Amino acid sequence: MKLVGRHLTVDMYGCSFEALDNLDSIKHAIFAGIQEANLNLLEFSSHKFEPHGVTALALLNRSHMNVHTYPDLGYAAIDIFTCETNASPEKAVQALKSYLKPEKVKTTHVKRGDFGSVKDMKPKTKVTVAPIRRIKNTSAKVIKMLSRSK
Repeated sequence: MKLVGRHLTVDMYGCSFEALDNLDSIKHAIFAGIQEANLNLLEFSSHKFEPHGVTALALLNRSHMNVHTYPDLGYAAIDIFTCETNASPEKAVQALKSYLKPEKVKTTHVKRGDFGSVKDMKPKTKVTVAPIRRIKNTSAKVIKMLSRSK
């Protein structure tokens, strides 16, 4: 079977409560992502949960994008699937990142329909950490190391 589509699952950590709980902001982020990724919107549906949280789904031409937010955890789960050969789902991720401003992002790329080789069976995962978080982690390690030396 040939490659049918590309599927990106994206976990965004350390987002602000306000960004994750604002339905209008999430909607604008998705629309910006659709435009940047060269995708075509067919239908949009969303729901604002009480006391907080948002789920939004964009049904696209031969594709879909959905966002589930957990403001109390500072977390967003994003799913982008596309069969369009001229689409750039990675650009949609960048647009969503610019709205949600996460500290850390984990993106997993899955080739759908392509059985490939045994090497291809494991999805490729990319993790990025914001520079401030890197400095914070490094300073915590240094302090821990210095406190042991006494």
